[in-house]
Amino acid sequence: MERAKMAEESLETAAEHERILREIESTDTACIGPTLRSVYDGEEHGRFMEKLESRIRNHDREIEKMCNFHYQGFVDSITELLKVRGEAQKLKNQVTDTNRKLQHEGKELVIAMEELKQCRLQQRNISATVDKLMLCLPVLEMYSKLRDQMKTKRHYPALKTLEHLEHTYLPQVSHYRFCKVMVDNIPKLREEIKDVSMSDLKDFLESIRKHSDKIGETAMKQAQQQRNLDNIVLQQPRIGSKRKSKKDVYTIFDAEIESTSPKSEQDSGILDVEDEEDDEEVPGAQDLVDFSPVYRCLHIYSVLGARETFENYYRKQRRKQARLVLQPPSNMHETLDGYRKYFNQIVGFFVVEDHILHTTQGLVNRAYIDELWEMALSKTIAALRTHSSYCSDPNLVLDLKNLIVLFADTLQVYGFPVNQLFDMLLEIRDQYSETLLKKWAGVFRSILDSDNYSPIPVTSEETYKKVVGQFPFQDIELEKQPFPKKFPFSEFVPKVYNQIKEFIYACLKFSEDLHLSATEVDDMIRKSTNLLLTRTLSNSLQNVIKRKNIGLTELVQIIINTTHLEKSCKYLEEFITNITNVLPETVHTTKLYGTTTFKDARHAAEEEIYTNLNQKIDQFLQLADYDWMTGDLDNKASDYLVDLIAFLRSTFAVFTHLPGKVAQTACMSACKHLATSLMQLLLEAEVRQLTLGALQQFNLDIRECEQFARSGPVPGFQEDTLQLAFIDLRQLLDLFIQWDWSTYLADYGQPNCKYLRVNPVTALTLLEKMKDTSRKNNMFAQFRKNERDKQKLIDTVAKQLRGLISSHHS
Repeated sequence: MERAKMAEESLETAAEHERILREIESTDTACIGPTLRSVYDGEEHGRFMEKLESRIRNHDREIEKMCNFHYQGFVDSITELLKVRGEAQKLKNQVTDTNRKLQHEGKELVIAMEELKQCRLQQRNISATVDKLMLCLPVLEMYSKLRDQMKTKRHYPALKTLEHLEHTYLPQVSHYRFCKVMVDNIPKLREEIKDVSMSDLKDFLESIRKHSDKIGETAMKQAQQQRNLDNIVLQQPRIGSKRKSKKDVYTIFDAEIESTSPKSEQDSGILDVEDEEDDEEVPGAQDLVDFSPVYRCLHIYSVLGARETFENYYRKQRRKQARLVLQPPSNMHETLDGYRKYFNQIVGFFVVEDHILHTTQGLVNRAYIDELWEMALSKTIAALRTHSSYCSDPNLVLDLKNLIVLFADTLQVYGFPVNQLFDMLLEIRDQYSETLLKKWAGVFRSILDSDNYSPIPVTSEETYKKVVGQFPFQDIELEKQPFPKKFPFSEFVPKVYNQIKEFIYACLKFSEDLHLSATEVDDMIRKSTNLLLTRTLSNSLQNVIKRKNIGLTELVQIIINTTHLEKSCKYLEEFITNITNVLPETVHTTKLYGTTTFKDARHAAEEEIYTNLNQKIDQFLQLADYDWMTGDLDNKASDYLVDLIAFLRSTFAVFTHLPGKVAQTACMSACKHLATSLMQLLLEAEVRQLTLGALQQFNLDIRECEQFARSGPVPGFQEDTLQLAFIDLRQLLDLFIQWDWSTYLADYGQPNCKYLRVNPVTALTLLEKMKDTSRKNNMFAQFRKNERDKQKLIDTVAKQLRGLISSHHS
């Protein structure tokens, strides 16, 4: 059984070795490893090796059989090959010779062919190079053009060139190194263009800031020229205006913007302008400015996508410049040139902004302009209010008004609202009136101080007509008088009248070009004239009247002068009506208060005459030297009183030209004051004693006064009216001289009593002075019966007077 099993295993092993051998024979040597591993994995590798050796011997026998089968053919082939070898050697030798000959003969050809090859290669290279250069040359030309444009500061065309270079030309040659350098430089070039254009803009802004006054001066001169032409057109409608319209000016500037000439690319900012002659046309304000830097910079920033940045920067810088322009110099109020330069700068600023508004799309807008103008308007008005308040010269104020009107008209042409400026001019009008009043106060003071207060003498018809031409005066009787003759008024009347008219003319000048109605102008002139009359002229007259050294003659002449000036007020009314064409009957027309002014001045002069007369009377009374204890009688009036009466006569003789009531009042006032002063002189406390002789002397003086009153020093008094001023003294003296106490005491209190004007207190005071005199006159008088009786009578009268006084008070 074991044998059978072993035999079976042996068969299996032999079959496995056979399979392995077939695999070895059929398998690639590179993959024989796994097959050999299977042999060594088994335990029969010795037997396999035997099997392998047996198979190798079998193959060797088969090879030997095959070689033996093909040997004769091999030998034949070798024999033929040996024969061929000789022939081949010959052929080789021939070929070698032929090759040597050919190489020798073709050596030059090879050299030529090599040269041809090199030429063809160079030709191909040149052709390729030309093609590439033709592709690169436009790029280089564009880059060169870009550099030239940068050098000549043609930045906007340079930016356009840069755009073409970047998007059209460089992509075609992008694989070249120089193109990469160009591509890397493009952002730098853009920034350079941006920076240079911004630098040009800054130069432009700085230039127009410095030259704003020149721009504004030209604009205002142009507005003045237009206004003059308008006035000429109103007078001569056929005369045409040569002034360019605003639209024409903008058309010119649009053409300049579109121009690509080198001149239009220059950043000049402000163009040079020769000084024009007066008769030549004034250039337009914008003709002075080259706006190309602004337009270029705006286009450049727009192309670069930074338009908003540019707009914000431009507006910010212009706002800063506006604040600088609107800051007035501290001494602006000193001269008109200060105001003119201030206005020129403002006008220049807004002329530039207005042009930018109309020639660019959105760089500035109407809201921005309106905001700047509102700020400028408020600051300008505030500055004018402040600085004009320092001005005390009416001529400067008037020139300032004309300058403000021109300033407003100029800006109004450009569409800026200027109503607030005209409202402010109405405020300056009040200040102008005040400065005029101050000036005319000096004029009136000078006229009144230099006047001689004497009637104007005229010696010829020419002189007479000259005075009448200056002052509206008509007097038929005076005209009939032969020369020489005199006007009733002094020189200050026509001078004051003419100065009032000059004042009215000055007021009218200020109202021109203020767009006021005729009624408003008339009202303004009348109100200002009323202030001149009621305040300035009135104060001047009052100051003259109140002067310490003024005489009665001057006061009389002032009354005469004011009377004539009062009559002339209706002519002043007509004068104002003629220049304003507003009838006095118009509703709400202001009336002149000149009559009131001159009446007040006349009344003041009258009062001053009364006061002056009384002072003169007091001066004469100070010379009175009565001997109150005298017993003798001179039988004539006192010297001082005679002189006083002579003075009064001569004074009242001057009053012939005065209104009758004034002369009568002055005369009555003087007599009353004289009577009162004499009464006080008689009753003053210093006079403790007086005699009957002194009373009789005093009575002579009173008689002199009564004689003066009866003589009628001033016509117009009714009979004995002037004597009533001395009635108190007359009745008192009659009572004492006649010693009529019984009548006085019996009739006291009755309306028709003889001594109605004698006050018991006054009588008692005077009686006490006489009683003391009676007591001390003679120490032995008490032993005389008559003296004792008289003393008793005085005591009795005194007692009765005291009783009257007591009953009167109760």
